[in-house]
Order: sequence, then C-alpha cells, then structure tokens
Amino acid sequence: MVRSPRERVVAGLAVVALTLLAGCGPSTTGGAPAVSTTTSIAIAASASSASPSDAASSTTPSASASASSATPSPADSPSPTASASTSPALVAGPAIYTSGATGDAVRGLQVRLRQLAWYSGRITGTYDSQTVSGVKGFQGKRGFPVTGEVDQRTFDKLVSMTRMPTADEKNNVTPAVTASGPIDSRCLTGHVLCIDKSTWKLRWMVDGQVAKVFDVRFGSELTPTREGAFTVFEKSRNHVSTIYHTAMPFAMFFSGGQAVHYSSDFAARGYNGSSHGCVNVRDYNGIAWLFDQVSIGTPVIVYRS
Repeated sequence: MVRSPRERVVAGLAVVALTLLAGCGPSTTGGAPAVSTTTSIAIAASASSASPSDAASSTTPSASASASSATPSPADSPSPTASASTSPALVAGPAIYTSGATGDAVRGLQVRLRQLAWYSGRITGTYDSQTVSGVKGFQGKRGFPVTGEVDQRTFDKLVSMTRMPTADEKNNVTPAVTASGPIDSRCLTGHVLCIDKSTWKLRWMVDGQVAKVFDVRFGSELTPTREGAFTVFEKSRNHVSTIYHTAMPFAMFFSGGQAVHYSSDFAARGYNGSSHGCVNVRDYNGIAWLFDQVSIGTPVIVYRS
C-alpha cells in the first residue's frame, strides 16, 4: 500500500512517541522510515534533549557545582575555638580558713556547711579533712576553684545561703521542742512516728509516752504530704533525690517517695519554703539520733489534731 506524505509523517510521529514512552532514543534501523519534515525534526530534537542520558550529563555538573559553592570547605569554616567567646577562669583568692585552723569561727563555718548538707556529724571547731571535703563540694557545685580552703568569694556565698549559727548549734546542743495538741490514739502503742500537721510537730512516741519532739515542715498544696497510717519500708542514711537531685540525709520512707528526712533548706529558711511532700526535719543532730531508733516496719501516723 502506497502512503501519502501526510500519512508517512503521522506514522513517523507515532513511532517517535512510542519509543519515547519506552525510555529509549530514536531508532535508526527497522520500522518506519526516518521522517524529514520540520515537525518531526522538532519532536526528535525535543526527545533528544529530554532523554535520560542527556539530562544526566546536562544537569549533574550544575547541581554539583551548586553544592560545591554552597558547602564551605573545612578551611572556610570558622574554628570553634576562634569564634567562641571565652571568659577568664576564676582564680582562688587568699585563704581565710584552711586545714588545721581551730576556733569558734571554724565552728560557725561547719554549722553553715551542715545547714546545706555539706558537713555531717558533730561540730568540732577544727578544720579537719571532713571540713575540707565539705568546702570542696560547696565550691565545685558553684563553679568556684576547688581548693578546700575558704577564700572571700566562698565565704560570702556560704553566708548568703545560710542563717547565723546559734550557740546551741556550735556546741552540739539540741534545743528542747514541746508540742501541744491532742495525740492521735494510733500513736499510743509501741514505737511510733506521730506526725501532727496542725501543730507542725513530729513526736517520737514510745509506749504512749512522748520521748522526743521535732519541728517539721510539709509539702505545698501542689505536692501535699499524705495523711493516714503507714509504716517505714526503707531507710537511707545518705539519700539523694533521684528526681530533684538534692540531699535527703536520714531518709525514712513511709509512702511512695515521701519520707521523713533532714532538710538543710528548712534549717536555713524555716517555714518560708515547703517540701515536695516529704516531712522535713531541721534538727540535724536530733534526726541523726532518731534515724537509729527507727526500724523497718515502724508505724508512721500522719494526721491533723
């Protein structure tokens, strides 16, 4: 069958279209004869420029060139040490108190360290190894040079965070604390930690008699101390809170994470603050003594009189 020129052009266009859809370039062997019209040349040129091989060769260099120009070389990147602003390191000042010193001033220093739980045990008035360790811990916590000696910077910070030591504290005298208000009937048998939220007192009860009384502090409205009858299920002499990362010496746990324990913040600020639900005690020597009296299973009664 003889095709007219128009029919030959249409057939050629169809072949070109089919080869482009297949992802191949124009074929030069077999099939329909090559088309020499202006229209077919334009289509072939368009197909040639859109072929994968040509696209890769034409676009890759410009893309890589763009990436090369956008990505700085290591030499062009600013050096962290060169660009970072560095503040001068703190230098320790002349020592005011140092290892081996003795006297009333050292007693006051030890009391202040104890208020912040950086010193434990009896106040001796001698700047011993335990005092050195406490000073180092206090300095390290605040980014000061860790020398174990008290310079003016360390002393001023310590004073700003604590209250004036009393004569009783300096001489290991536990002040007498009395409590008023009715005692819960559940506290009258055996050894009991009897805690009255109305009078802010903890009574250590032995067979119905008050053996010792402590000032205590409780949780806020957001984290209240739970009321009810409990028992001590865990004791931890040098406990540190896993949530707040604060020291909880002589911790006696009675309800979940709530415990009776010494609080340096309570000792320093009194009732201006609150706990996160624990029963805070501010008498360090007193609770150190109480900790040794209490056993696992000792009843804990928390109530309002």
